[in-house]
Amino acid sequence: MAVADAELLVEVAGPVATVVIHNPARRNAMTPAMWRRLPGVLDQLEADPAVRALVLTGADGTFCAGADLGDLDELLDAGDASIAVTAEERLAAFAKPTIAAIRGACVGGGCQLAVACDLRLAADDARFGVPPARLGLVYPAPTTRRLARLVGPSTAKALLFTAELIDSGRALRVGLVDEVLPATALSARVGEVTAAVTVRSRLSVMAAKEIVDERADDDRIAWWHGQVRTSGEAREGVAAANERRPARFPWSPPEARPGEAVGAG
Repeated sequence: MAVADAELLVEVAGPVATVVIHNPARRNAMTPAMWRRLPGVLDQLEADPAVRALVLTGADGTFCAGADLGDLDELLDAGDASIAVTAEERLAAFAKPTIAAIRGACVGGGCQLAVACDLRLAADDARFGVPPARLGLVYPAPTTRRLARLVGPSTAKALLFTAELIDSGRALRVGLVDEVLPATALSARVGEVTAAVTVRSRLSVMAAKEIVDERADDDRIAWWHGQVRTSGEAREGVAAANERRPARFPWSPPEARPGEAVGAG
């Protein structure tokens, strides 16, 4: 099937949705149209009850080499309200587990998207960089804070101050990625992780994501505990463990409005 040169490609296989950043002429740089489309894609996948995990990756051996800056005046005027930040925040708020599968360049806007995912698995040829200091730009505040929470203030400053590229080994040491694998083994490992995640309790996984990301207040946490009490989820999990069989977890998230976390109640 023919595709546009710059596009987000979406594939759903069983419980796993894969979004592919496809702009090979620009090493998968995100165009303004791609930034604008991403939140809608995520809304659709979040609302799909068959989807239990999301993989974000890039085409042709490159994750994403940055953002097509487009109209510079528009970018400068937007500040933290830019279309890139809107897309990043929507990805970070995606209610289901998200995994960035990273090969090659993961720079600028690519790094922004990867850091907004829950987990980052990288090939040993991956390279990472945060280049605003080379361009005279201020990295968006939500993006900067998310990076600092992930790697710590000192490493975040080093990446931001120097704008240097780092290799996958250093990215692993500083906590920017969770695993580094040979390029030929990355797809299989992503498959293993998504297979493990998608057979676990959706209630447990989605609640854990909200709590770790500090998106759940006391009322929301009480709602999650109420779901455990009424869903039969824990009874099934304990019974399956005692009977040494796979669990058949019954809970499904309530429907949500687009842009609202699935399961919000």
